[in-house]
Amino acid sequence: MTTQSQILAFLREHQVLTLAVAGPYAAAVFYAVDDELNLYFVTDPATRHGAALSREHGVAGTIQRDRQDWQEIRGVQLTGQCALLAGAERQDGWDLYCKRFAFAGAPELGPAFAKVDLWKITPDWIRLTDNGQGFGHKVEWTR
Repeated sequence: MTTQSQILAFLREHQVLTLAVAGPYAAAVFYAVDDELNLYFVTDPATRHGAALSREHGVAGTIQRDRQDWQEIRGVQLTGQCALLAGAERQDGWDLYCKRFAFAGAPELGPAFAKVDLWKITPDWIRLTDNGQGFGHKVEWTR
């Protein structure tokens, strides 16, 4: 199994990214992932992280299961660039997001989702830690 396929399998098993943006600030967001390891998430531009993303596009993040014994620790750390999506790219990202999170297309949530922006993180570095393969076992991927 290649490093990219190991990371992609992990990302598809989970759904919450802790996103770190400019300054000492982080927020948990639901994400969808494509085959190229790009992550898609929505956020209200009025939130602290939404406003920060409009000014600065470099991000960092972590993804992991909650409540793990040390032997079971599996998680991802990443850095990359974040871009606001528009046009066809936004529609493709939205389709991917709705495929993963069916609730996003629910009619009763339409007014709420009309207020959010769709963002894409293009990671430049990802590290997968998997203590199940030995304490501190890591594989790294770079774009």
